[in-house]
Amino acid sequence: MSSHRPFGLPAAVAAVLLLLTATGCSSTDAKASIPVPSPPAAEATLCQALAKALPETVAGLERNDPEPGSELTAGWGDAAIVLRCGVPRPEKMTDPQTQGVSVDGVRWMLEQREGDGPRFTSVYRETYIEVSLDERYAHDIGPLVDLAAPVKKAVPCALEPECD
Repeated sequence: MSSHRPFGLPAAVAAVLLLLTATGCSSTDAKASIPVPSPPAAEATLCQALAKALPETVAGLERNDPEPGSELTAGWGDAAIVLRCGVPRPEKMTDPQTQGVSVDGVRWMLEQREGDGPRFTSVYRETYIEVSLDERYAHDIGPLVDLAAPVKKAVPCALEPECD
């Protein structure tokens, strides 16, 4: 007799496992999981200062930090806005065709992501800060307005006068 149930489990056990798996994946209370950067110590210190300066709301969304918890990451909403501090310099930054925006004295490199919202990486700062927005922000840099003041306060310009 052959069994088409997962791992040959009895039908009732397989159904319960399937139900638990499905409900576990669809929970809206689950926190997003993102990779935590591992910058050099001096940059990590800047990121810790930034973590203390970040607002509780961005673009009207409440703070909801991703997992694993770290002073190098922050999030708002249901992972609609995710910040990572101390990321490596993106390869795309060497491309002269790369687009950028300046928001309240902070310059950002723009990367359009396929099937998702934009990703912005700070430029001319003593550490790189990455802000990923989901598809709801495909044409909206509004969240960067709420993040500009904390970035300017905590992460000094590395190339004056380029930060102004």
